[in-house]
Amino acid sequence: MEMPVNTFKSALAKGDPMWGCWAGFATGYAAEIVASTGFDWLLIDGEHAPNTVPTILAQLQAVAPYASSPVVRSVNQDAALIKQLLDVGVQTLMVPMVESGEQAAALVRAMRYPPHGIRGVGGGLVRATRWDGVDDYLTKAHEALCLIVQIESPKGVEQAEAIAATEGVDAVFIGPADLSVGMGHPGNPGHPDVQQAIEKVIKTVQAAGKPVGILAPLEDDARRYQALGCQFIAVGIDISLLRQGALATVARYKERSTHQSSSTY
Repeated sequence: MEMPVNTFKSALAKGDPMWGCWAGFATGYAAEIVASTGFDWLLIDGEHAPNTVPTILAQLQAVAPYASSPVVRSVNQDAALIKQLLDVGVQTLMVPMVESGEQAAALVRAMRYPPHGIRGVGGGLVRATRWDGVDDYLTKAHEALCLIVQIESPKGVEQAEAIAATEGVDAVFIGPADLSVGMGHPGNPGHPDVQQAIEKVIKTVQAAGKPVGILAPLEDDARRYQALGCQFIAVGIDISLLRQGALATVARYKERSTHQSSSTY
């Protein structure tokens, strides 16, 4: 059996814009609905959504028939958890709050087998190998894996060059919400200081030859970040889309205050 193709990694290499949606409901049913709508990629959130390894697996299985490429965000940088996520079939992993080249290099090692890393061998026990059905998986696994590290703190911004230059880091994703909080402007990623930091990261990562992504629920923000050089942009959040749609429907029949969409989440 051939190694399953990482469609997200292949699309990144082409350089075309990729529009994504955050998946926060933590169920395969909801993830499948979003995957059927035409987004290029879908972020299954293990950091802020109530996900576990089994619920992430269920969502990977649910979206597998669709063209929307799954990206999974881990809750932290724990190598043991990363091992579990890779074993259930995660091919594109996003890791939050990376603040140094050393942290980035440790994540690369967590995703690779010895002698280039520390990933444990699950063999026929794991979905990633198709239960030992993929020929020569141990030597080829890294070719189909994609590591995205998040820069979302002032320290991460300072270390952006070292992070982006780390061999094995495939892309960098900027987190405007956490960055705005860390810079003393909570809930205001549009603050000039935060925007300056975001532009600095975009230019630095591009100079390293790596793709840049960002979360931008508002269209004006998304278009601006695209013009600045971001290639993969999350423009929707499933929970927000449901809530906004529900509020708009109720508002047609009941008087209530106008709800403003958040620029962060």
